[in-house]
Parts: sequence; C-alpha cells; structure tokens
Amino acid sequence: MRKRFLSSIAGALLIPCIAAGCAAVTETGKGLAGVSTKVLEDNRENAFRKTYPLDQAKCKEMVEELLADIKAYIYARSDKKKMLAFYVSESDTTPVGIFFVPQDNGSTDVLVSSPSRYAKEVIADRIDAWFEKKQREADKGKQ
Repeated sequence: MRKRFLSSIAGALLIPCIAAGCAAVTETGKGLAGVSTKVLEDNRENAFRKTYPLDQAKCKEMVEELLADIKAYIYARSDKKKMLAFYVSESDTTPVGIFFVPQDNGSTDVLVSSPSRYAKEVIADRIDAWFEKKQREADKGKQ
C-alpha cells in the first residue's frame, strides 16, 4: 500500500515537470537555489549601458577584477550569454548581472542589469570609475 502511495505522489510530481519541459524545471531549481539569472535577463532591456573601447575579453577581465576588489559574490558565469551574475556583497544578496556585447569596431557595450535601480546605479558607477582608474594607470605607465 505504501509503495502505491509513493508511486502516486512521484507520478503526480513528475507529470507537471515533463509537461513544463526541461528548461522550466532547470530554471525553477535554480530559482529555489537562489542562483537563477532569469530576473537579470528579463531586466536586460532596462539595463544601464556604456560602451568601452576595449574588446569583450578585456572588459570581462576588468569587471572580474573589480568584483573581486569589492568582494562581490559571483554565482554564475556564462560565456554563451556573455554575462556574469553576482550578489553585491556577501551580506547584500541583491542580484546584479553584467552583459558584455561586442561591437563591430572592437569596443564592447557593458550592460548592468538588476531588479534594483540602486544596485544598477552603484555597480555601473563603480565599473566606470574602475575603468577610468585603470586607464589613468596605463597612461601614467606610458610616461
């Protein structure tokens, strides 16, 4: 009797999963684990955008340096989506996503996405300041 009951429960849970498709199950699991990037992708059209005269790899490298410097917690990296997803800090779990969009002229658009306008502004400002700092250091080294 108990096996029949457990089989019924398992079947009832499995049917909606199969009907919803694998992607929905995966995204739901990521959402429950707190590592979903869907909200960041959905907010991408409202992202703060700035173009930097660097290729995508260099932009990503510099952003990762900044995130390490501010002790942000990176929870997802996707080369396919050209993005990084992270929490602002270990104690502030506001999700923020950085998307890197290469341009034909060798520059890169850096998009900062988050459901929090404040987080978008703060991170976009920090990225801009970090890139300016690195440019000043490079210019100083050439002199």
